[in-house]
Amino acid sequence: MRVALATAVRTLPQGAGLAYEPKFDGHRLVIARSAADVVLQARSGRIVTSAFPDLAAAALQLPAGTVLDGEVVVWHAGRTDFALVQRRAAATAVRAAVLAQSLPASYAAFDVLELAGLDVRARPYERRRALLVDLLLPLGPPLQPVPMTTDPELAATWYETLPASGIEGLVVKRLDQAYPAGRRGWQKLRHTDVRDAAVVGYTGTPRRPLALVLVLPVGDETPLVSSPLTAALRREVAEAAAAREAADPPATATAAAAAAATATVTAIGLGEVPYRALDPPLTAEVRHTSARHPPPEVLRLRTDL
Repeated sequence: MRVALATAVRTLPQGAGLAYEPKFDGHRLVIARSAADVVLQARSGRIVTSAFPDLAAAALQLPAGTVLDGEVVVWHAGRTDFALVQRRAAATAVRAAVLAQSLPASYAAFDVLELAGLDVRARPYERRRALLVDLLLPLGPPLQPVPMTTDPELAATWYETLPASGIEGLVVKRLDQAYPAGRRGWQKLRHTDVRDAAVVGYTGTPRRPLALVLVLPVGDETPLVSSPLTAALRREVAEAAAAREAADPPATATAAAAAAATATVTAIGLGEVPYRALDPPLTAEVRHTSARHPPPEVLRLRTDL
């Protein structure tokens, strides 16, 4: 199931026919309820049902032939905690059953794609929203519709006050819009200049990565070197690099691929530095300015993609 995507904007869109939803800080998740079982799919298409047995069990209450789009979050100390969602997503099936008790997941649904086997993606968002609310309100947590308003003043209030609860910003949709599967048909407003970037490689060694080589989504394909990684990020990158190597061991790589495993990139203040390429790239969430100074700051890897 190809999910809808959003384009980042710097100001709150306003005008007639717009709907505003809080943007939860979690993992994108599609829930598909068939006559036989429930399947949970990440944005990348990867099946993650075993990681969230509590949500899979709750989704058995849905009518057969239902497909939902939304965000899985974990609440802790009154706010959503992305690190805890990452922990849930990375758990083995045995560990996931334990974590489902200590770190229960919630599902913030923002769209219904199929209902009773009927594909409703072509219907206007306003109609799909009504179907979603009618479907989920009788069930209650952990499956629930995200809040929505058509009032831009209330949306602005949400934008200013909800970050304390772990809300990243707002998603804006047209009321008359069909579900834009696989396209950036929505808009998103975040509180900082944070966006996803392609991680095409890293400096340092596989066991101790030092910085990431990034391609930012700003229309310039020139790779940039990030600021130094934190210890936690170094561990994550090392694990991801090890997983890539296990999937494609160097012994089986072609000579051309082996030669392309390292390259050089210009780093601010360092000149040309060597780096190890990652193919396919990873994705990281980064904070950066419009200039090349300072280098982008890596906030986290997006392993939910």
